[in-house]
Amino acid sequence: MQAARKISLWVAGAMLFLISSSGAPTQSRAVTSQLSVSQESQDHRLLLYNTHTAERIELVYRQGDQYVPGALAKLDYFLRDHRTGDVRHFDPRLYDILSDLTSSIGNPGGEIDITCGYRTSSTNESLRAHTTGVAKNSLHIQAEAIDLRMPGIDTLKLRQAALALRRGGVGYYPRSDFIHVDVGRVRQ
Repeated sequence: MQAARKISLWVAGAMLFLISSSGAPTQSRAVTSQLSVSQESQDHRLLLYNTHTAERIELVYRQGDQYVPGALAKLDYFLRDHRTGDVRHFDPRLYDILSDLTSSIGNPGGEIDITCGYRTSSTNESLRAHTTGVAKNSLHIQAEAIDLRMPGIDTLKLRQAALALRRGGVGYYPRSDFIHVDVGRVRQ
């Protein structure tokens, strides 16, 4: 029994010696390697609610650096022009902006209410005729813009977080309680 205890103590001491003399850099590399692998395999999720269709969608749209084609197709349909039913392929960088926006306000994966996604030219013209603040060449027509709010989050806070991302245009509509994000040039 005492011999087994001596061997165990010797093995433990030898392990401590090896770790203290050469293991720290190895351990550091191992942790860095694990972080890289975890970032590469990280799932990027979105939880969206369409205020016009009352549809809700939750999905992984990107795994690591790879967009998931089936998820992108579902998002394209979800963000269709709700007046006409027309669908257009969205620039997936918008989804990264949405994901990063929820993280930057301390609510990663939080639900986002979509007030406007894709618009056909005819829908855009109709909105321009009946409301203010609708651009003639809106990026909604190219499926490069989304209007949104988040339940329980002040839209001014959302605007500030979107501006801090510096990833495209940001509009702020406090009376209508939503912000606009797009993948165009950085502007406010």
